[in-house]
Amino acid sequence: MAASSSPAKRRKRKNNNIIFNRTTMIQEIPLQYLLIVAALMFFIGVYGFIVRRSLITILMSLELMLNAVNINFVAFNHYLYPGHLNGQFFAFIVIAIAAVEASVAIALIINIYRRFKSIESDDISQMKH
Repeated sequence: MAASSSPAKRRKRKNNNIIFNRTTMIQEIPLQYLLIVAALMFFIGVYGFIVRRSLITILMSLELMLNAVNINFVAFNHYLYPGHLNGQFFAFIVIAIAAVEASVAIALIINIYRRFKSIESDDISQMKH
């Protein structure tokens, strides 16, 4: 009886009770759902980019569009090439580019605010004169 309740066997029984596999979790989400979420995010970003006047809101809309692209990269990579990480690498590249873009855009917005005391996109047309 002492051999059957050894710590190694107890650990094995505990590990068999807890089944957690990352690939089975994402396989439960159909590709269509991921594409619908990404499309909604992208078009909400396009709407915000076109309609809003504040430069900060325009920047947030652009980031929303880039995140929708990242969802597409990861989703298509998972369903077309399971086991490969190409989509994740592209997503990391997009995240890095978005971080650089955000830092440059915020620096420009701060300089525009210092000069014109406003961050509305309509007021930037004064820079031409």
